Amino acid sequence: MLRRFGFFVAAALLAAAPAIAQDEKPVQLTFGGGFTGVYGDGADHLGNGGNFTVGVLFKTSSTIGIQGEYGWNGMKQKQLQLPVSAAPITGGGIPTNFFADANMQYGAANVLFSPKTSGKAAPYLITGLGVYYRPVSISTPAVGFATVCDPYWYVCYPAAVPVEKIVGHRSSTDFGMNFGGGVTYHIHQTASIYAEIRYHYVWGPSIDPQVQPLSGTTSQNLSANGRFLPITVGVRF
Repeated sequence: MLRRFGFFVAAALLAAAPAIAQDEKPVQLTFGGGFTGVYGDGADHLGNGGNFTVGVLFKTSSTIGIQGEYGWNGMKQKQLQLPVSAAPITGGGIPTNFFADANMQYGAANVLFSPKTSGKAAPYLITGLGVYYRPVSISTPAVGFATVCDPYWYVCYPAAVPVEKIVGHRSSTDFGMNFGGGVTYHIHQTASIYAEIRYHYVWGPSIDPQVQPLSGTTSQNLSANGRFLPITVGVRF
């Protein structure tokens, strides 16, 4: 899938070879922010949050642009209950709250297509590939022993392990893709505002605990593939 998508992006870049139109600013800076929704299995492990993006847009023609972009998405703290015991045994124990603080950061190369329009408002489509970094910190107010197995926290301990206020810090760096669209509204000859919505899919790591620590039943592979839907409003100038 990555290879096919890469061919698509390369073809779009080659098609953008015509000279830049005289009335277009060849390079634009972009700044934006907004809301980020978490979807799929990740919604049970990570909370919705906000986003901030900064990028540079290179206009290769009147309808095609190439954008380099950095994005930061902070997720709200999510709470799960796991049994904690005073002795290192598997299963049992008192249900105790565990918390996860996480964010998603990425660098992406995107192709932006905007059809020619006569008004100040111009719709556009955007798609691209990127590298996604997702760190997470796990904490609990309890002290004791617990089994922790969660792919979106990048942790799987089939046997009971000691826990304290900070259980651990984990992260994963993976490839991903994004696609979506938006509207640009020109407020000045060299400045505009935009609103867009994009779907991000991240190919995350997978773990296979073999046996579910809490139930004792054999499980299938657990995957940390991510699905995010940022809604962003910003400026280009």
